[in-house]
Amino acid sequence: MDRKIEKKFWNKKRILMISGGGLVALLLIYTLIFADHRATLNVEKDKITISAVKKGTFDVYIAVTAVVMPLKTIRLDAIEGGYVSRKYLEGGSMVKEGDSILKLDNQHMMMEFVNHETEIYRLRNELQNTRLNIRQQDFVMQQTISDIDAKIDAAQDLYDRNKQLVDEKIVARQEFNKNKIELEGLKRQREIQLQSQAYQRDNARQQISQLEGTLSRTQRNLELMKQNLNSLIVRAPVSGQLSSIDVEVGSSITAGQNIGQIDDLNGFKLRADIDEHYVSQVFAGLKATFEFDGKSYDMVVTKVYPEVKSGRFQADMNFEKQTPEGIRRGQSTPIRLVLGKSQEALLLPLGGFFSDTGGNWVYVVDRSGKKAVKRNISLGRKNPLYFEVLEGLQPGDQVITSSYENFGNKDVLAF
Repeated sequence: MDRKIEKKFWNKKRILMISGGGLVALLLIYTLIFADHRATLNVEKDKITISAVKKGTFDVYIAVTAVVMPLKTIRLDAIEGGYVSRKYLEGGSMVKEGDSILKLDNQHMMMEFVNHETEIYRLRNELQNTRLNIRQQDFVMQQTISDIDAKIDAAQDLYDRNKQLVDEKIVARQEFNKNKIELEGLKRQREIQLQSQAYQRDNARQQISQLEGTLSRTQRNLELMKQNLNSLIVRAPVSGQLSSIDVEVGSSITAGQNIGQIDDLNGFKLRADIDEHYVSQVFAGLKATFEFDGKSYDMVVTKVYPEVKSGRFQADMNFEKQTPEGIRRGQSTPIRLVLGKSQEALLLPLGGFFSDTGGNWVYVVDRSGKKAVKRNISLGRKNPLYFEVLEGLQPGDQVITSSYENFGNKDVLAF
């Protein structure tokens, strides 16, 4: 008799199916929980720049471009106006102190000079005639006093004799009184004449003093005009090189107009153009270094021009010790301008990444070297070579420092 065979539930096929489904389920769970879901971009490693973060000395300096200039530059300004009648020297010529550079003509000044000379001759003649007239008047007054004194003496003698005779009744009282009145009148006349002479002398002294003062002032004016006429010949105030002369024969020049300059070649300085970002950090006394012909020269900032033009300002620097031989006016050269003291810091090389991230984050290569992960950081100061790292990085970290422009702000870069 046949017996019915029942099928087992846990057969081999079912066990394999359940096991496979369990493995798939476990894989899905693992993927959901533990897999990396960050946005990833594949990049070619040989087309990016990777730099190492290191511990080192952070030098606070900037690199600027400076131009060699004479230590002293003397402006040539026209003291008086006129037109250029002669040009003795051209720009670039070497000059000695006192050498003639230009000759100007000014007809108006010449006419004024001639008029002042004529006025001086007139004043001198007037002063001489006044003194002569005063002397003649003095002689006349002396003669008048002498005549009055003679009359007084005669009247006094007659008065004395008649005074005795009138008492003896030899001379009439009427005659005596007449003689007395005449004597008193002569004395009063003498007193008036003396007062008149004193007044005339005072008046004469005032006239002479006024004429002498006018003559003196006119002579001083004439001397000043002579100096002004002499200044129509423009001369070199110092020895040096006439670096520029901006006028030609026949051109008109006004008083105070700049016509050129002379460079004193006994020393040189450097004038640097600096970004306006550093205008509050640059001041007189800062140190700088200058490389020339394989040697380093120490410099110091002596003057800062705070006026900003086109986003830049200027500063002058002098050599602290010797001036390099062979430098020339107008030569352009890089300068290392120190803005602060050096100190130990964590250093990250400069790169194009900063313009894309503002220094707020970077891509750091992981230990496998197969990918770079986005990491937030904080940067401080910078110099021409490094950023100062404040937070987010450690010595030895490998950071992508080239531009991030093509990365699209991905979280992970796979190499």
